[in-house]
Amino acid sequence: MDDLAADLDLQSLRIVRAIGDTGSITGAAAVLGYSQPTISQHLRRLESRLDIAVVERVGRGVRLTEAGRILARHAVEVMLAVEAAAEELAQLQGLRTGVVRLVAFPSTSPVIVPRVIAALAAAHPGLTLTYVEAEPPEAVEAIREDRADIALTFSYPGDRADPHGASARGLSVRGIGSDDLMLVLPSGHPAARSLPGMIDVAALADETWIAGCPRCRGHLLELCGRAGFSPRIGFETDNAVAVEGLVAQGIGIATLPRMAVESFPPLAGVVAAPLPAVEARRLHLVTARDAERVPSLRAALDTVRAVLGERLGAVAPGRAEPGESTDAATRATGHPAAAN
Repeated sequence: MDDLAADLDLQSLRIVRAIGDTGSITGAAAVLGYSQPTISQHLRRLESRLDIAVVERVGRGVRLTEAGRILARHAVEVMLAVEAAAEELAQLQGLRTGVVRLVAFPSTSPVIVPRVIAALAAAHPGLTLTYVEAEPPEAVEAIREDRADIALTFSYPGDRADPHGASARGLSVRGIGSDDLMLVLPSGHPAARSLPGMIDVAALADETWIAGCPRCRGHLLELCGRAGFSPRIGFETDNAVAVEGLVAQGIGIATLPRMAVESFPPLAGVVAAPLPAVEARRLHLVTARDAERVPSLRAALDTVRAVLGERLGAVAPGRAEPGESTDAATRATGHPAAAN
């Protein structure tokens, strides 16, 4: 084992990983900035040292052998550890640079991500934060494939396809709070008259429902199933503004996360009230293991936690600030009981 370890080096791991990602030596050369002959020669030397094939030809291309896949699988963790060491040394040398790649679900884009970018820039002007939107399964996969450093994700209670289960094995998944699930109704709906009291979901069995993203739709089915009925879904859209537009016209009712409700100005004729806290979606931070050893990632994680803590902790879920009336507790944009 010691002899095998001595035959490995960081550049070899980078090359094998690049071949696995691109599916060709030519693609790996382009990604890494080398010539194709240089990559081929490096592979031959590596296979000679290890005495095992790392790639095999398939038609006009190549693919990794089982040995190559093993090396590619470990490459991310090895490169992360080397990056951590380099950044810690850079800190000792007084450097304050780095790039952090953030991926998060869409409803964070208007309410969370801009504040994270601004706060990180103010505290660490030498760091660069990039951002891409993705739903939780794709975000977790981006971490696993080293296309992102930090993923902000969510899961619903009872989610049978929770992306933070087996698909996140080997990654670090940290709970970071929750986001209320809101029931969105036309303002003239009979159930709206009971606000700010709790609404009995079972009493909405005959309604037409508007379903959202696949994960939100799955939770709607779970929510209604626990209330004893299967919802009649008449419309589906993951556009929260469109959902409220349909509700405002009396076409149906819906559930939306609080972040989505608060991400745009209110539409006339719509009210939103929180469902019980047990229905809230859970928020998570997903990274490679030991990511906090990298100073730039630790700074970014601390910033995300601070921004979310400030926002989610402003008002207890589903409750108004002390001394406020129900109307005053309405979302700044006009939705009852959506103050935070």
